[in-house]
Amino acid sequence: MEIEIATIGGYEEVGRQMTAVRAGDDIVIFDMGLNLSKVLIHDNIRTEGMHSLDLIDMGAIPDDRIMSDLEGDVQAIVPTHGHLDHIGAISKLAHRYDAPIIASPFTLELVKGELEEEGKFDADNDLIAMDPGETTSIGDSGVLDLEFVNVTHSIVDAINPVLHTPEGAVVYGLDKRMDHTPVIGDPIDMERFREIGREGEGVLCYIEDCTNANKKGRTPSESVAREHLRDVLYSMEDYDGGIVATTFSSHIARVKSLIEFARDIGRQPILLGRSMETYSGTAKQIGIDFPSDVEMVGYRQSIEQTFERIMNEGKENFLPVVTGHQGEPRATLTRMGRGETPYELEDGDKVVFSARVIPEPTNEGQRYQAEKLLRMQGARIYDDIHVSGHLCQEGHYEMLDALQPEHVIPAHQNMSGFSGYVDLATNQGYKLGRDLHVTSNGNIIELV
Repeated sequence: MEIEIATIGGYEEVGRQMTAVRAGDDIVIFDMGLNLSKVLIHDNIRTEGMHSLDLIDMGAIPDDRIMSDLEGDVQAIVPTHGHLDHIGAISKLAHRYDAPIIASPFTLELVKGELEEEGKFDADNDLIAMDPGETTSIGDSGVLDLEFVNVTHSIVDAINPVLHTPEGAVVYGLDKRMDHTPVIGDPIDMERFREIGREGEGVLCYIEDCTNANKKGRTPSESVAREHLRDVLYSMEDYDGGIVATTFSSHIARVKSLIEFARDIGRQPILLGRSMETYSGTAKQIGIDFPSDVEMVGYRQSIEQTFERIMNEGKENFLPVVTGHQGEPRATLTRMGRGETPYELEDGDKVVFSARVIPEPTNEGQRYQAEKLLRMQGARIYDDIHVSGHLCQEGHYEMLDALQPEHVIPAHQNMSGFSGYVDLATNQGYKLGRDLHVTSNGNIIELV
């Protein structure tokens, strides 16, 4: 059976992930993501009403026109998790393919939201929920199976999909860390990865997220970040001024920790921002272990009214958890820094960033500016209370040992970001141009 890998997006940057695997006459697409930095750099842009070709020209979504070079029919679109760099282009591209969207329950609900907000295209793809650990048949040949393997990441319900073919398994390894003590959900299923590496024809190809491949050591568990956050917030228990926290809205485990520790120190947590409401509301809706009684406020006018209430009742009684950890210009925290909300920051007020800057120039510049604005108002910054959602080098070695893939394709980075992975894969016996394929967007790699 002929096996081809089309590296469509996410092979020259962190963002707009999209990869297609052709096995015989059947094609499976993994991820359809957005490059957020290409959107944020424009002021007040709204992608909902934009045409896909304009977004492709901007470099904001994958250029999927290479799909016409693959001889076969798309049988499934499979997003790995609910981050926008993996699902943010589904509303723009999925309608081109007569194929269902198959995802874990939380991811699928987020995809539904993206499709409902779309203002330009109508996608009528079937939406199919599949749990981690499950397998389904793909295509009409009867020899292809799609399996979801549970992984841990900075969002719940993340999976690594595996396409089982007669030539071996194709494992799409974006995005994960090895967390054996997660705050929400099950640990990464390393036992299943080891089984896949040793059963049948083994692993034909492993496509790997290289975000932290230049960082030595091991990525800590989310439970480590939880204890760090607990220590920071407990140290503020006697402070009688304002405390504000920000983190990734999609990081349900971290938001849950913030809510619990806010209450522990006698403050009422309130989630403020549209994406906070979206992600946490979805978690509650599908029954994820999340506080059911927390207040969520999504729209600008309601946020302003909530801030007025906080100021009237006393900042010392509340802990707002807001959007804006990357310094996004329109996010709640950035507006607070500019003095555009009723919340008045004063000397000594605490701002807790339970997130690191995404290593990309737009984010780094915006985050620097946001912190500068906050400090100018007297705020004290607590920075980097966080652990990454991506594997560092030791995790990569462990995955290669578990899967023992015949071919490896680095992804989710640019060329400089691939360098650490090339070094470690070379140390494991792989060779550039033979079985280690460093590629770019818009290429097709023929494996069989």
